[in-house]
Amino acid sequence: MPDRVYLDWNATTPLRPEARAAMASAWDMSGNPSSVHAEGREARRLVEDARAIVAGAVGGQPQNVVFTSGGTEANSLALTPGLRRGAAMPVQRLLVSAIEHASVLAGGRFPADTIRTISATRSGVVDLDHLRALLADGPPALVSIMLANNETGAIQPVAEAAEPRSPQMQDLLRPGTTR
Repeated sequence: MPDRVYLDWNATTPLRPEARAAMASAWDMSGNPSSVHAEGREARRLVEDARAIVAGAVGGQPQNVVFTSGGTEANSLALTPGLRRGAAMPVQRLLVSAIEHASVLAGGRFPADTIRTISATRSGVVDLDHLRALLADGPPALVSIMLANNETGAIQPVAEAAEPRSPQMQDLLRPGTTR
């Protein structure tokens, strides 16, 4: 029996042997994937193959897979003002739950004055009434709520947060709304 049990898999998960082997193989390459020489083209092929595998695993398109160095960089990239879905107005503000990772609370590329914090209940769950009030009080917003808190284990009501429950919420989510 080990002296210690590692339980922080949310922060860092032990590497699978298959992943270790793939990484070791890539470390032996010297090509820059943006170069046109043979080594660069081989490196590009590896990156694009990996992109296709990841896209297939999540039901996405390879051109929509972006590799980052870690969670903080990915959060900063995802938290970008001006994103839009279909014909909807671009998001102009960011609503983040009070229990988010520090890199999410920092707001990515959103100006500080456009970021609002969604309060959490005493049990560590996002306050959906507060979220609804914040959504109703301004232009379109990007909402960030983690599914499971990495420190407390509290499961967040993400599906409920994404579900319009009132006429005001439906108006806010309707494409073309100018409010």
